[in-house]
Amino acid sequence: MAVFTTVSPEELSLWLEHYPVGTLQDLVPIAAGIENTNYFVHTSTGRYVLTLFEKLQPQELPYYLGLMNHLAAQGLPCPAPLLNQQRQFHTLLKGKPTSLVTRLNGQSQTHPTVDHCIALGHMVAHLHQAALTFEGVQGNPRGQDWRIQTSREIRPFLTTSQQALLDHALIQAVPFDSALPQGPVHADLFRDNVLFEGERISGLIDFYFAGTDSWVYDLAIVANDWCMTPQACLAPLRLSALLGAYHEKRPLASEEVQHWPRMLVTAALRFWLSRLHDQHQPRIGSLLNPHDPAWFERILTHHLEQPCPCPL
Repeated sequence: MAVFTTVSPEELSLWLEHYPVGTLQDLVPIAAGIENTNYFVHTSTGRYVLTLFEKLQPQELPYYLGLMNHLAAQGLPCPAPLLNQQRQFHTLLKGKPTSLVTRLNGQSQTHPTVDHCIALGHMVAHLHQAALTFEGVQGNPRGQDWRIQTSREIRPFLTTSQQALLDHALIQAVPFDSALPQGPVHADLFRDNVLFEGERISGLIDFYFAGTDSWVYDLAIVANDWCMTPQACLAPLRLSALLGAYHEKRPLASEEVQHWPRMLVTAALRFWLSRLHDQHQPRIGSLLNPHDPAWFERILTHHLEQPCPCPL
């Protein structure tokens, strides 16, 4: 989340006339994130999150908003998109496709514990199972084709050693395999996209990288953030808690266990590439806070030098 497009209270009040949310009381820009323009919106009827999509086109939004609506209806703690008077989940604001979703309670955990990882493992399994009945279809927008294209774009900016690391990672990365258990995945379930109230998960947010991919790939993305030590290696207790809790709800197949070390590489490569791209080809945003790619370079290097077998 970030702010690329500035919206005034007057502009938003006119836009909100098409939604059953009462009158605008407060509008606060959200600085976190890097993709879209986001605001916290407080009206006379409740609290919401406004998103202006800076890259996604209107025809791409039904998948993301539809998935969120489906999961919320299935009882998952996901933001529910609001329909306007024309029964639409999104319309234009300042020339950008824009949606309004419910704002969830809770806070993200910057220092997750074993108990947090257990709760998240259960929740990710629940998400994967609930998403199976969603009828929308879309591939992973940050999958193999994107990795290859982005690698070409950022290669000229890399040192010789970074280019060697990239080449090694591209060889090890797992292409989409239809033989692995799959379905819609969140694909960005970092600590800042999960909200807690105490030890209970109260919110899963930011579904705008979702798409169909291997479930174990989604789990590897989670592990690379939730189970990392400051030394960029996996914490055994948190990793076992995460995978064990997931396995209780949706047992991992032998093929998934076998692919686990390379899935960790694939997941780390995805975020190293995206952060390199944002660093070397930045976008203009008034509250833009791009992530440092060096952290995922360390994670990727560790996974390649010391492959981590699945502890199940």
